[in-house]
Amino acid sequence: MMRWQANVLIVFVALIWGTTFIVQQTGMENIGPQYFTGVRFLLGALVVLPFALREFRKIKREGRSLSRGDMFGLLATGIAMYLASILQQIGLMMTTVTNAAFLTAFYVPTVPVLAFLVFRARPHWSVWPGGAMCILGTYMLSGGNLSALDAGDFWVMSSALFWATQVVLIGVMVSRTNAPALVSTTQFVIAGILAMVMGAMTETFSFADIYNAGFEILYAGIMSVGLAFTLQAVAQNYTEAADAAIIMSAEAVFAAIAAAWFLGERLAPAEYAGCGVILAAIVGVQLLPVMGRRRRVVV
Repeated sequence: MMRWQANVLIVFVALIWGTTFIVQQTGMENIGPQYFTGVRFLLGALVVLPFALREFRKIKREGRSLSRGDMFGLLATGIAMYLASILQQIGLMMTTVTNAAFLTAFYVPTVPVLAFLVFRARPHWSVWPGGAMCILGTYMLSGGNLSALDAGDFWVMSSALFWATQVVLIGVMVSRTNAPALVSTTQFVIAGILAMVMGAMTETFSFADIYNAGFEILYAGIMSVGLAFTLQAVAQNYTEAADAAIIMSAEAVFAAIAAAWFLGERLAPAEYAGCGVILAAIVGVQLLPVMGRRRRVVV
């Protein structure tokens, strides 16, 4: 696969993730957030399971095994994915798709900060103005009044911290195990089981509800969880991580376009400008470090 082909594939991944915000919201008309999340992730795990089993057999043939630290890391990754997903899902019940997509993208500048706090990996200087731009963009997105942000927006913003945690942890676990499909499937199963357990405690289970939300669950489970995460792993073997991150951040733009097309959501000009500021911060945090490295190489 050529690099440009990999980048096109990542654009497709961003398109899937962006449009998934639509079905995540419309699915709530028929089923609660816990059961929606649980069924979605368990379905996605089934899609990736054959690849995970192949990697597991390869590990056995090589005489390797998962250590206790690996098992703990996989558990932590799955818990982080569950918390990120359910906070976002609950938030979508109370805010717009456009707001949710752009506020979720806070995880991009959060990742290097979290990596520094946990692993002492010093972030690039661009993280700090990027964070300030995200705050400014949020202020503009609220219409110049932070009190205009509703509860759903804050639920989604809190999910960004756990998305950042999941991104850091999955990078560590894939590096430790050299088995991306196995890591992905395990975190999907953990997130799915946690959501189903919480659903049993807080929601009413009904096969009729699952049937009524069938399209949304199938799209979110097969396309977003199973297909998109797998394609992302494949594509990133052929392109730079910075390129991939920049392209994947376009999911927020795709979500805004889809929300306008399918749900009739509209923002004021200042609110669209706020989305633009957040997107610029996301792209800048990923692009400026790469530009600096390339400039030093040329010199």
